[in-house]
Amino acid sequence: MKSQYVKNFASTIIIAFVLSFLLPWWGVMLAAFISSLIFPIKNWATFIVAFIAIFIFWTLYAFILSASNDFILAKKIAILLPLKGYTSLLFIVTGSIGGISAGFAALLANQLCLLKKR
Repeated sequence: MKSQYVKNFASTIIIAFVLSFLLPWWGVMLAAFISSLIFPIKNWATFIVAFIAIFIFWTLYAFILSASNDFILAKKIAILLPLKGYTSLLFIVTGSIGGISAGFAALLANQLCLLKKR
């Protein structure tokens, strides 16, 4: 059973990485949806695994993109948002938004699998 978690986690990150070159931000939702259909997990673990996978992916991806320009844009956005200029908080918020959206997409896939079994 634990291998399903690892397979789902890894496939979510790999599919999200590939789709990030082809699709806009909602590609992570599609990645979580597809990997939850291929490697189904029960109940809320579906949400948690997709959330953690995309949270890590988006946080690292945002950090790498921001590091290429010395965090200039990230600092300005962190000032515009009520984050008091902390870019680290901006990365956490970014990862959380992606994680929540991917988690709900994975839950949708889980519910479709349950509906198919009936």
